[in-house]
Amino acid sequence: MSDLFDLTGKVAVVTGGTGALGEAMCLGLSAAGAKVVVLARSEDKITALVEKIQQSGGAALGISADVLDKSALESTARRVIDEFGRIDVLVNGAGGNKPEATVTPGQRDFFDLPPDALKWVFDLNFTSAILASQAFGQTMVQQEQGVIINISSMASFRPMTRVAAYAGAKAAINNLTYWLAVYMAQQHSANIRVNAIAPGFFLGEQNRYLLLDAQTGELTQRGRQIIDHTPMGRFGDPDDLIGALVWLASDAACFVTGVVVPVDGGFSAYSGV
Repeated sequence: MSDLFDLTGKVAVVTGGTGALGEAMCLGLSAAGAKVVVLARSEDKITALVEKIQQSGGAALGISADVLDKSALESTARRVIDEFGRIDVLVNGAGGNKPEATVTPGQRDFFDLPPDALKWVFDLNFTSAILASQAFGQTMVQQEQGVIINISSMASFRPMTRVAAYAGAKAAINNLTYWLAVYMAQQHSANIRVNAIAPGFFLGEQNRYLLLDAQTGELTQRGRQIIDHTPMGRFGDPDDLIGALVWLASDAACFVTGVVVPVDGGFSAYSGV
């Protein structure tokens, strides 16, 4: 059974690899045997994570690149091939939100959201996944096998208040996942699978003080609403994603394509009553 989930010899590229969720995914893929390419912007964070993987006995390569620069991504793909000879898994983990694109009661109304901020959020979460899938997916087409895993969000199913651009971009990620799964299977190879993971609410750098009071550490009103609507009664831990990630990346999911897997503590199943 363990052989089904074994990623030994596989090469996995993770965009947004130094974020809270991205780092956990990089470490999880490495623990499953994969050689991991950490792709992010901050060279210091990349270096620290690569060293952490190597110190635990894994193989890793760190590359700083802009996920919205297609030529940089294509150059990265060539470098990965030069280093490891293949690309088996792409995790489109780059994403996030920004305050300027967020409705804030008493401060910023929907009608005040600037177009450049909305575009920034949409591009980071959606366009980056298309560009990375183009750049790294071409190698999968040549190999006639590979796995693309997009990172969606609960906001894709139930739009969260305040984050119009983020929720819209993640809904688009789901649609892209369905579309690209069909395209790859029909036009190139049935052995190229495309799926997504939709995390529930995880504490990260960007949302921590929306959900927890910075002074007391207690739940904010928004944080309490989330916990009250999450049957398991807690926020997710980044390591909670690893099981679903390794499953989708491995041969254990060899007949799974075009699905979005919730990892949300039951949030999507709960009606509130």
